[in-house]
Amino acid sequence: MPPVRSRFVIRTFATLVLFTVLAGQFWRNLLGWWGFGAIALVVVVGSLIGLARLKPDWMWRKFPKSLGVFLVLATLSIAWSFYPGWSALGVGLQWITTIAALFLALSLTWHELLRALGAALRWALGLSLLFELIVAVFIRHAILPFWVSYDLEKIPAAFYWSRGLLLTGGPIEGIVANRNLLGFLALLAVIVFAVQLTAGTVKRGWGIGWLVLAAGMLGLTRSATVTVAAAAVAVVFLFALWARHRGPDRRRTVYAVAAASVAAVIAALALFAPWLLSLLGKSDDLTGRFDIWGAVVQLASQRSAFGWGWVSYWNPFVEPFDGLAVRKGVEYLQAHNAWLDVWLQLGVIGVVAFAALVLSTLWRSWFLAVDRPVSAMAPPIEPVAVIERAPVTYPASTLLPLLLMAALLAQSLAESRLLIEYGWVLLVVLAVTTKRQQATMATMP
Repeated sequence: MPPVRSRFVIRTFATLVLFTVLAGQFWRNLLGWWGFGAIALVVVVGSLIGLARLKPDWMWRKFPKSLGVFLVLATLSIAWSFYPGWSALGVGLQWITTIAALFLALSLTWHELLRALGAALRWALGLSLLFELIVAVFIRHAILPFWVSYDLEKIPAAFYWSRGLLLTGGPIEGIVANRNLLGFLALLAVIVFAVQLTAGTVKRGWGIGWLVLAAGMLGLTRSATVTVAAAAVAVVFLFALWARHRGPDRRRTVYAVAAASVAAVIAALALFAPWLLSLLGKSDDLTGRFDIWGAVVQLASQRSAFGWGWVSYWNPFVEPFDGLAVRKGVEYLQAHNAWLDVWLQLGVIGVVAFAALVLSTLWRSWFLAVDRPVSAMAPPIEPVAVIERAPVTYPASTLLPLLLMAALLAQSLAESRLLIEYGWVLLVVLAVTTKRQQATMATMP
């Protein structure tokens, strides 16, 4: 067993890694790209050192094959890329992000991972609230990121770090300079803080206070996409509780209702889309997303099988991304849909590989949440022969992978964050941890 001091160092570094991928824009706005690069270098080197200290015998045996296939495909795409140099850079960044995620998944116990994620989210939300208070109370006007200057007659609202609207009810952008991103961090925090509170791993008053803060900040962002993601998480949570109650042999009704619900949602979107969008405060074109999606589909169709080559976040100086998605003076560097982004960059074969990764992780997360807990993630329960009629207890932590996956998947329909920074890190962490859980259960007598 590693010494206590060593575990403290690992947990502290893990919190830094998670904070950096959750709030990378904070470092970039505060320190510029060179400062962010220095912090990223610390994260990468520290993650490599942490991985090097692990026993390697289990790694490939329990490594999710779908994750390996996707990474190999992205790497191979350099060979047919329209922009091979930039693809090499994008693939390198994807592997670097994956290394950080593997460090988190392999170096921490599940309890430590939950604790580090909770701490990183508290730092992100706490600093965001403090930042917005300072801007609203003392500065009293919108501010731009440091180290940049815009030679524009009118600066688009999206370029500001904060518009100082906290005291008027928002929307607020926080340290991450984007209300949709801050809102999603608040949603993740609501999930994590609720799990911690239910599991009793934090003091009750402390846990309730942070949960209320996270919910309040979610509301202050006024993000329609996050509101939809929150609704999806709530629905998945209710279906998981229902499936637990029904037991493994009586879940056909649960699955039938779930399928019918999905069909009903699709029908409602097709029939009442304008009314639903106005209810969420969105324009008929989803704030320009329809135009972006149309441009991406048209471009992806030209290389539909294998795509244009992996690049991760778009580079605005490289064809064909230069001017591909421009709205109100803002050039967007993503497809605003992770699945379309994968199709654009890796073609249909990439979508299949990505779907295999996401759906296999979701599948394992679902059964981890609803089946009888038998793992290191959850404390063992007494055999049925000993307490035959005792109800099965499900630790709150077993719901966390499923709820996080639900949030990430809902966001992936309107944002491409699942492919970069915190989205990719959380996806890899969940893929690896649920795979290890599955392997552990398979070896049990």
